[in-house]
Amino acid sequence: MAKKLYGKDIEPKCAYCAFGESTQDEKTVLCQKKGISEPDGACKKFKYDPLKRSPRKKPQLPEYCAEDFSL
Repeated sequence: MAKKLYGKDIEPKCAYCAFGESTQDEKTVLCQKKGISEPDGACKKFKYDPLKRSPRKKPQLPEYCAEDFSL
């Protein structure tokens, strides 16, 4: 059995649905099935598209000085 990408419990959102396209201002989604909707909205036709999901930002690394590495 294949493991699903990003887990199996994905909350449906129009922002990463295969039928939705984000507008330039990213405040609305143009859906082929539902029409204009909000990015957090969802419908029965939701189909997950992992390529539309944006990755999380990398955490900022702490700053070190030379004294941190001396004995």
